[in-house]
Order: sequence, then C-alpha cells, then structure tokens
Amino acid sequence: MLTDNDLQQIQNKGISKKEIESQLANFKNGFPFINLIKPATTGDGIIRYDEETVKEMASFYDDASKDRQILKFVPASGAASRMFKQLFEFREKYKASLPLDENYLNNKEFQSVNQFITEIQNFAFYEDLKSVMNKNGIDIESCINEKKITLVIDYLLEEKGLGYANLPKGLLKFHRYSNGSRTSVEEHLVEGANYCRQSDGQVFVHFTVSPEHREKFEQKITETKHIYESLFHCKYTICFSEQKSSTDIIAVDMNNEPFREDDGRLLFRPGGHGALIENLNDLQGDIIFIKNIDNIVPDHLKEQTYLYKKVIGGTLLRLQEQTFNYLGMLDDGNVSDAELEEIARFAKNQLTLKINELEGLSDIEKIDYLYNTLNRPMRVCGMVKNEGEPGGGPFWVENEDGEISLQIVESSQVDLNDTKQKEILNKSTHFNPVDLVCGVQNYKGEKFDLTQFVDASTGFISVKSKDGRSLKAQELPGLWNGAMADWITIFVETPIITFNPVKTVNDLLRKEHQ
Repeated sequence: MLTDNDLQQIQNKGISKKEIESQLANFKNGFPFINLIKPATTGDGIIRYDEETVKEMASFYDDASKDRQILKFVPASGAASRMFKQLFEFREKYKASLPLDENYLNNKEFQSVNQFITEIQNFAFYEDLKSVMNKNGIDIESCINEKKITLVIDYLLEEKGLGYANLPKGLLKFHRYSNGSRTSVEEHLVEGANYCRQSDGQVFVHFTVSPEHREKFEQKITETKHIYESLFHCKYTICFSEQKSSTDIIAVDMNNEPFREDDGRLLFRPGGHGALIENLNDLQGDIIFIKNIDNIVPDHLKEQTYLYKKVIGGTLLRLQEQTFNYLGMLDDGNVSDAELEEIARFAKNQLTLKINELEGLSDIEKIDYLYNTLNRPMRVCGMVKNEGEPGGGPFWVENEDGEISLQIVESSQVDLNDTKQKEILNKSTHFNPVDLVCGVQNYKGEKFDLTQFVDASTGFISVKSKDGRSLKAQELPGLWNGAMADWITIFVETPIITFNPVKTVNDLLRKEHQ
C-alpha cells in the first residue's frame, strides 16, 4: 500500500503512479526469457566485407558524412572500483602485515597482485603514484623492495594518494606517451577528431556521467580540450548528461512489497544503462556513434579503429540512403507491383529483415506494411569473433508477436535450464563489443522518438542487499538490447583489435594498452 508520503516521493522523482504499478507488477510476474531461434553467423545475419569493400565503405563514409551532424556518445558513468577488486581483497587480508614475508605473493589467489606490483612501472599512472608518495616522504621503489605492498595499494586507491577507487574509469590514466599520459576520456576526444569531424571542423562528443563525478569530468575537459583542438585542428563541443531520476526503479523486498529505508522512505535504484535511451533521445544528432568509455587503445593501434568506425558508418549511410528513397516512394503512394517487390527484396537482402509474404494483400496494405517496416531507427553494430571475451551475442530472436529479428542478447536473458536454448546460445560465433552507429532521424529529417521502439518485456530482475537486508532490483531493457529491439539492425564483422576493454587494472598491461 502506497501512502501519501510515498506518492509525493514518487511525484518528486518525475515518475507516475501508473509506472510504479507497472514496475511492481514486473516484480511479481517476472520477465519472460528471450526466445532464441539461432545464432547470427557470417552470411546469416552478419555481413563480412572483403578488403576492397572495407575500403569502399570507409571512402563512402568520408564522402557521405560531410553534410551530416555526427555525434560520439560515450556512456562514462562506470565506477573504477571494480577494476581493483583483487587489490582490495589483498589489502584486506594483509592489512596487518607490513612488511610482508617473502612468500606473500606465492598464493595463487593473488597472482594478479603479483603482476600488478612486478610491472607497476608500466602503468600510465605510475609517475603520478610515485610523485604523490614522494610528497609524503615515501619512496615507492623502496616500498616495493621492502614488501610494503599494502602501502602502495593504499596510495593508489585512497584519497591521500591518487584516489582511484573513488573515480570513474573515464578519469583514470590509461595510456602513456612520450609527452605525457592520457585518461580514457581524453582518448575518446582523440577518436572523435578522427571519425566524427564535421566539414567545418566541429567535433561533437557527449558523455553520460554520474552526478558525483560530473564536476571532475568538466574540469578534465577544461584542462585538456585545447591540447587536442590544437593537435587535430578542430573545435570540440563537449556535453554531459546524467541518468534521469525519472528512470529510477522502485526496489522491493523478497515478498515483492516496496522496500523501505530505516526512515520509512521508499528505496529507488538506477534503472541500468537502458535508462540512457532517454539521454540518447534528447540529443540533436543525425548519425550517433556509441562506444564504452573503457574500450580504447593507444594511438599506434587506433588506425584499425578509425577504419572500421568508418566502415560501419558507411554501411549505415548507404543503407539509409536507399531506405529513405524507398520510403519517399511509399509515402507518395504511386508504387508499382514491381517496385513493391523490389523494396521487399531490399528489406530482406540488404537490411536483413524477415519480410512477410505480400501475396494476398491489397496494394494499400502492401504499402502500409513496407512503410512501417522501413520507417524505424537504424543501427549498424560491429561484431567480433568470439575468442572468450565477455559480451552479448548476435542472435535471430522471435518475440511474443511471432516476429523474427536480429537482436543483441545477454546470457542473463536466456533460460539456461532449457537445453535447446542453451545449445543455441553456446553455438554463438560472435559477440557485441558495444560498437554501434545509429541513424535516429527519419527520411524527412525528423527525429524519431526512440522511446517508442523499446521492448519493455526485456527487463531484468536481480537480488541485491541494502544495510544487510535482501532486496529485488529491476533493470530497464539494456541500451543496445531491449531498448533498441524494434530498430532496423545490421551486424557487420569487425576485427578483434577493435575490442580492448579494461575490466581489471591489469588489463592496462596488455600489449594493446602499452
């Protein structure tokens, strides 16, 4: 039962009572598992270009993008604390042991800590760490030699040092160069200048950030933007947004009743990255590239990234151009049977859409069907071969209405107790590195309302805890999963070098980040 105070709290967050009732119903009823038909594979849902076509698509992008407003969209609210999980665990176990004995790192449980210490000079943040420790009268090398490892970890993680445990990934130094080191947010500025530049030299980049870190992001951009504007002879327009309070979701207890704080107030939790469809919907951009904050490489490896960003961008622009032409014909209404068949073949063969048979429909029914099929946002997603890296995969999926389409699916969406579904999941050959380019305007140049293309049935429920009490949390359909379920979706194979995420601090020691 919701009290008057509850309703006021809900209203203050910008959430309707009807939406709360829907959220509570989801907790009670659950979300259906997704129905996999088969994995998308090369030639069956995933396009693989030969070398000549790769160059052609990149060249087409360079030409066709000149009169388009291009935007780079980077979800950057992720906290860095998870990167240091093993360092936290190590420090907790050995916090009373300074210095440590000679065998402290022989424990297999902490081999990653051993690597971290052994190769610490190879991190881009090493000089900063060394400097802040020197200011406090501590020599980092002596500290390591004397096995005072937890002290080094303290200065990396805590506010008395670099404070990395309380920073977002975007503000950590990722890569070292001869003239200094760059944070990952700076690396995205470099990328933007190389494939999102407007004809007038403008580069638009949008970061979604958490409220507590926004000021630090803005400060970093203020400090560094002019460096890259000078280096690349461009002019950046950088903007930020936060997940909207109205996308938060009520939490419930294990009996599906609203979870209450000690003071009796309702507990709300962020709706996950699917909430960012609202942020994306607010942006003024024609072509929008999406890439995670931690998937970035140093300059000497960026050429392949630039190339394949242009490849997926060129694919989008070429398909969009033809789609818009056909939509204009359908809107005019004077379309011959031969032209209708041509449009249907294009939708099936080029847009990889499952098209119903047109036979038996009247002309106006055929026109309406094809018009509604084509008049949707479009996205082209890079897909890399699965080599053991985590990530959602590309599949052919059937929805509740019996429609079959290409979707990016996470394992959490699949009923792993269903032998057939699990078998299909395990046959996946590719995965999604969050490498997308989106067309969000229609053939008239009007913005789509992206919230109208979300599959609300693809949310997710998990068990969490608050102050020692268990609760159920609900997440909105993922940004590149259910939030884009009703988009036209194209999958293009891209090389593994385009995917280099940083999930743990030691990932920065990989050759791709050195």
